This record gives sequence, C-alpha cells and structure tokens, in this order.
Amino acid sequence: MMPEERMNTEDFFIMSAESRARAEHFVKNETPFHLGVLPTEQSNPLTVTLEDDFKRNTAEGIATLQRPDRDVLSMLKNLYASKDYADLADAMTRTLQNGGRICFSGCGATGRLSILLESMWRTACRDLAGTYPALKDLGDRVCSIMTGGDFALVKSVESFEDYCVFGRRQVQEAALGQGDLLVAITEGGETSSVIGTAEEAVERGAGVFLLFNNPASVLEEHVERSRRVIRNPRITVLDLYCGPMALSGSTRMQATTSEQMAAGGALETAFCRIAGITPPDYAAGFEKVLDLLESDEIRSTLAAYIDFEVKVYQDGGKITYLTHDFLLDVFTDTTERSPTFMLPPFRRTDDTVSAQSWAFVKDPLFSTPDAWQNAMARDLRCLNWTMADYEAMGVTDRITSAPAIGTKDLLAFPIGNEPSPERAADSADTVVTILMGEETCDAALLGSCAEIMKQYPAARTFCVGSPVGDFAFPAITLSCQTEQPLRLLDHIVLKLILNTISTGVMVKYGRVSGNWMSFVALSNKKLIDRGIRLVSGLGKISYEDAAYLIFDAMEQTENMRTEKGERICAVQYALANIGK
Repeated sequence: MMPEERMNTEDFFIMSAESRARAEHFVKNETPFHLGVLPTEQSNPLTVTLEDDFKRNTAEGIATLQRPDRDVLSMLKNLYASKDYADLADAMTRTLQNGGRICFSGCGATGRLSILLESMWRTACRDLAGTYPALKDLGDRVCSIMTGGDFALVKSVESFEDYCVFGRRQVQEAALGQGDLLVAITEGGETSSVIGTAEEAVERGAGVFLLFNNPASVLEEHVERSRRVIRNPRITVLDLYCGPMALSGSTRMQATTSEQMAAGGALETAFCRIAGITPPDYAAGFEKVLDLLESDEIRSTLAAYIDFEVKVYQDGGKITYLTHDFLLDVFTDTTERSPTFMLPPFRRTDDTVSAQSWAFVKDPLFSTPDAWQNAMARDLRCLNWTMADYEAMGVTDRITSAPAIGTKDLLAFPIGNEPSPERAADSADTVVTILMGEETCDAALLGSCAEIMKQYPAARTFCVGSPVGDFAFPAITLSCQTEQPLRLLDHIVLKLILNTISTGVMVKYGRVSGNWMSFVALSNKKLIDRGIRLVSGLGKISYEDAAYLIFDAMEQTENMRTEKGERICAVQYALANIGK
C-alpha cells in the first residue's frame, strides 16, 4: 500500500469513538504541530545504513553515526566568524559588566542544556574565584529556565512544551527585565514554551537571542509561531542549521551539540574577557575532538563498551553509572534515553511497582540533596504551581490535575551515594564508574567508587583523560590542550561519547529502524506527529490513516505492560497492526 492510498479504517479494525475523534482532530486542527517539513525531523542520507552497519560491525556503525558531526563543524566555522555570534558574545559580556543577568531557556534536551550552561558558569565562578577575582561575585548572574522546572531534568513534564504561556510564566517568575539577556534555545525552532520565554522577555525589556537548528526560511514559511519570533526586530536569530540528525528526529544529537558549542562558546568567551584571558579557538578545538573520536583506537574502545552494555541488557541486567564532576552530563544522556527509545523512566524511592530504568546515575561522594547542590552550584528551582495557576493560564483543557514536579518530588530520585540494593539484585546488574580528567587520580573519589562497586555483581571503569591505576575496563584517553575555565570542550567530549554509546546500544538492541527512532514515547504533540509520520513511512500508508492507527494504539496500550512492568510502544503496536 503506497502512502497516497487510503485504508477503510471502518473495516480495518474497530476503534473507539473517542480515539477516532482525537485522530481526526489532530489531523485537521493540530497542523501547527505537523512538522515533517523541518529538516531536523527528516532522515539524514549520511546515516540511512545505520542499523545495518551496527549489526554488521559495531565500529562501522559508530563511524556511520559520527558522519553528521562534520556538518556541525562546518556550520560552527561559519558561525564563529559571523556578526551575530560576535553580537551574542558582546551582549553576554556587556550584560555581566553592567549588572544584568544572562538567562538560558529551553525544553527537553535544550532545557537540560540550559541548566548545564548555568552550572558550568556557577561552578567556574565558585572554583576559580581565587584565580580570577573579577568573577568572584558573578556566579548568581547566570540562570536558566527549563520547561517544567528542574524536575524535568528527570522526566519531561507531559505536554508542557505545547504551551507558550508556560514559558511566559517562568520568565515572569524569574523577574527578567531591562538590562537582562535571554538566550532561548530550541532545536527545531518551533517549541511553543521556549517561544513563550522569548516573547515574554522582549515585552519585559530584556535583550533576546534565539538559537535553533532549522533553516529560518523554512520555519518562517511553515510555522506561524516561529515566524513571529524570527521576524521580531527585537530578537536576534542565530540559525545553526547543520542538516538532519544522525538518528532521525533525535535532536539530542547534532542539534544540541551545535547549540552547546554556540551558546557555551559565547558564555566562556564572556568569562575570559572579564577574567582578562584569551578565549580558546572553539572551531579548532571541536575539530580536534572529532579527529580524536573518529580514530580507529577510540572507535574500537567505544565499540567494545557498546557490545558490553548491550550484553548487560540482554541478560536482564541494569547499568548504574557513578560520576561526580560531570554528573549533569551523564544524567542528561541517561534520562534522555527514556523518551527516545521508550525505556522505563527513572523510578522514585517510594515506588516499588514501576519498572526500573535500564540505566541510572549516582554521585559516589554526596547524598542526593548535596549531589544536586554540588552539580547545580545552587538550590533546586522547581515549579510549585497549583490548579489555580493552571486555571489562570487557561490550560485546564489538558492539565486536569497539578503534576507532582516540586522539589520534594525531584529529591525522591536517589542520585546520591545512598545504597540502592534494588539496582544490584540481578546477577547481570553492573556499576560503571565514569571518570573525567583529573578525577582519574582523585583518591577520595576513587575510594568512594571502589566501595560502591563492591555492592554490585559486576563493575567496570570508563576513563576520559589520562588514566592511572589498574582499572577494570580499557580507558579512553582524551585531552584538549586549551585553557577552558568553563571546560566547554571537556563537556562536549563526554556528550559525544555518551551520545554514541547510548544510541549505539539501542541500535544493537533493536530499537532503531534504519536511522529512525522507531521506539518513541508519544508524550507531546510534536512526538505524536513524529510517530504518525514514522508509521506512515514504514507502513507505506497515508498520514491520515497512520494517525488513526496511532491514536488507537495509544488507547490500546495505555494500560499494557510487559512482564517486567515496562510500557508498550504505541508506534510499534501500530506498525504490528498494519495489514491485520
């Protein structure tokens, strides 16, 4: 059946009137969220053989997965030479020197990036105050807004990104205004909540930059909410388009990498200027990182680790990562596996029923509250909105009860060094210590990790830096020879490594079709559209018919669980029902 052909859905299967109505409404009335025209939602021709390459040879799969990163490099070389980038770095420097605040805003992967950028700044100001006295009192002058608040680090708050009003409300609560600078980051350039932050900040008199990864001309033509902000003369746009993602639609890949290098480079440049030191050459640094990661030695080491982690999951085990200085980086990659590959999300300490996450992360040095405090270099900033707040924002059509996303809810996830015997109960359960740079010779950290490793049936160590001692698994050795007060390139190195590992593992495990993320949680309108397009493409049926299948599958699988208590993927369920 070709995409232009229509099924008779009345005869194809019986679906509830409610599901049919929801499907028809989405097809006819939710066209602002039909985003197949955007390159970030399309297949990258460089990686169409991704699944087959990984099946044939893991190292070959890695080489395929890495190809689009070179397009990021090409874009960055042009960006760093551009006036708009210079204006961003100048605006950041000027804002800090004049007593204003820099605020990053984002949703999902870019929300986690926004929090990471704030943490990088605060940590540098905290740890380097003695070296650079001019930065001593500037730590609090960088902040972040993540759609859903800090709780969304753990789990995206369902449907929040669909509302501009939520972004506006968070800007109001941050009290941004004249003299402040908002840097809004949205991979696709169309995320409603992030657009809301930009529009509210402009109206309140703040300077605003907007970063995204689709061609501005395409967004202007097809997405009205994007058109509004792109054409707003008070908003400076940085178009970071660098092609489709290596894994189709997975903007945690090249899109977030480019945004981290762009926004992070400008922020670190502002730090360097105030500190009186020369900023690094970020294009040269990023190119060096790619050269290192594309070497046969590194690919071989990554391939061995990917095969190892796949085996853990195939044997029914779980992975628990231990890390300290780069907790947020590992946390981000680990939590983003859940919506990308339909894996169980992190589980609260008071939940003994839900399936456990396949991977989790813990700080071996601190308890959960202290681990958060150290990683963020600030107190937690969660949302405590009541139903009265949601009613005032006019969103009770979809928000029927206030979600539990406050500070106490975030602290219910044990990311500290508290014992987690439930993660070490299976014979295949494994703890993996991730060490970065000087951590490889930190006696206190290594001692804490060694004690925790004894609690698990199996243990491995993964080093990024110059390893010392006798580790249980081959180490990756990487170093960047530039002065980096915010350690931007170190963060990028780890991001690219973790993206490669987590994606490679899921491809090998069978959760990717070609180069499409065919196991995906349909938690907002953009992801529902993505699921419909995937079913349409793989099933060779029309968009409308795929929508009927998806909405029926969402209803049918809502209460379904596997033997391990894991949710059933509605996309896979829909695909399995084509032709039945």
